[in-house]
Amino acid sequence: MKHAFLRKNEIIIITCTMLLVIFGCIMVYSASSFSAQQNYGNSTFFLTKQIIGAVIGIVAMIGASFFPYEKLKKYKWILVAISVILLLLVFVPGLGKSNYGAQRWIGIGSLTMQPSEIAKFALVLFCSATFCDIKAETIKFKHSILPICVGVLFCTLVILEPNMSITMCIGIVLIIMLFLGGMNWKHMMAIGMPAAATVPALILLEPYRVKRLMAFLDPWANPKGEGFQLIQSLYAIGSGGLFGVGLFNSRQKNLFLPFAESDFIFSIIVEELGFIGGLFVLIVFAFLIIALIRVAFSAKNKFGCLLVAGIASVICVQVLLNVSVVSGLIPPTGLPLPFISSGSTSLVVFMASIGVCLNVAKSSSKLYS
Repeated sequence: MKHAFLRKNEIIIITCTMLLVIFGCIMVYSASSFSAQQNYGNSTFFLTKQIIGAVIGIVAMIGASFFPYEKLKKYKWILVAISVILLLLVFVPGLGKSNYGAQRWIGIGSLTMQPSEIAKFALVLFCSATFCDIKAETIKFKHSILPICVGVLFCTLVILEPNMSITMCIGIVLIIMLFLGGMNWKHMMAIGMPAAATVPALILLEPYRVKRLMAFLDPWANPKGEGFQLIQSLYAIGSGGLFGVGLFNSRQKNLFLPFAESDFIFSIIVEELGFIGGLFVLIVFAFLIIALIRVAFSAKNKFGCLLVAGIASVICVQVLLNVSVVSGLIPPTGLPLPFISSGSTSLVVFMASIGVCLNVAKSSSKLYS
């Protein structure tokens, strides 16, 4: 019975992941075709990159699904070291790539990657490997020192790019992993409160973040400046209505909404497919996250449980933050929608992480077969 339950979850995870990836390719083309034609003379410029990322992602997902996840514990420091090196390489002249004032990518020629996408999952692996051998239900503070140091190091390097959205994502995931690892509430509060206080401090330190906050509070105060992107996003969502204006028929993608194919792709989804289409996407994400949580609870050991729960947390946090930004619930910040937004690094890393979850499910399934 348990074996059949786990196999069902594997099917749900694979189905939901592939649905999101295929749908993402369609929406990336829809959201980017006009701007790609204008800027690159090729309407399929972003679609081609997304398909290549999807193919590599499928290979990574299959490969990870066959790699024994328990062996990953041995690589926790190696992956942390690789993440730190990659995050530092972002600042190396000639190797780091700058865009819109942010130094978030490294690359050679047209090949680029975003190290912060790898750092999120490196943190999940490190926390899982650190906490899994602790027998007590409640961990002592000394057990959490190394994970906190790694998380703070990642956050520091990412905020220097600057990239506050990924910094917040990593910070939230760290708090979740500490909770899942067994940290008591007193220690959680002692860590969480200073972390929460850091957010307004980081906003006040950078004038452009203050402007974004003001635009969030009243985007119409500067409709052609800081408030422009949020207003255009709300236009897209509002014009979608219940069933949308039709696939490929978005008006906001015609150079009105910046980053329509990446951070704000959910706005285009709702514009073209309406509230029903947006709701369907969120339901697929919900099915995926619930299936991952079921796999986590059924894992044969604590490491597998923490690893899958951590990966589910990254997906959940990123979906919630992305949708909240494009709908005006929180201040605008750049964060891709997992599996859907344009961006090969994000797509490949997320699909590889799903492969790890499938291996955990497969290992647990063999245990009960």
